[in-house]
Amino acid sequence: MKIAAIIGSNRKDSYNLKLAQFVQKRYADRLEIEIVTLNEVPFYNQDIENEPPAGAAALAERVKKADAVLWVTPEYNATIPGVLKNAIDWLSRGERVMVGKPSWIMGASMGLLGTVKAQAHLRDILFAPGLSSPLLPGNEVYVGAVHEKFNADGDLIHEPTAAFLDQVVHNFMTWYHNHQKGFSNV
Repeated sequence: MKIAAIIGSNRKDSYNLKLAQFVQKRYADRLEIEIVTLNEVPFYNQDIENEPPAGAAALAERVKKADAVLWVTPEYNATIPGVLKNAIDWLSRGERVMVGKPSWIMGASMGLLGTVKAQAHLRDILFAPGLSSPLLPGNEVYVGAVHEKFNADGDLIHEPTAAFLDQVVHNFMTWYHNHQKGFSNV
């Protein structure tokens, strides 16, 4: 299964990028995860949406080729980062490559609650008409106190978190395969 893992942070040493890389490496035998960063995606502008710049077009193409999208987001000011919202705006326009494409969400932060508020907002956004993305229910991944769960090499060293991720990945794959025929864009 091909997964586009969209990272909602453009920070070089992002914990969310490290989380996505951990998932990519740990489940390489089951999932083909492509890390998608947003550094090259320009600000959305309706004046150019029918002829999107290269960065926006590349993002849409990567999502279009994927079977599903894994959103990995930090939380900024109790919501998703602007860079992620901007990418979503591009994906909701033009060809609307997210419509019917299954999603799941993870997030990490140094705070104790992880990315609870950001993920709640992201869920609402993913149900918008230009996106209409089916979402894995009941498998929220909020990695709080993330700075204590990764070592200096970027490896997740907190076994309870790793075990929980094992369960969520299993649940996602089961949910995806059970509902695959119902996903309109796959």
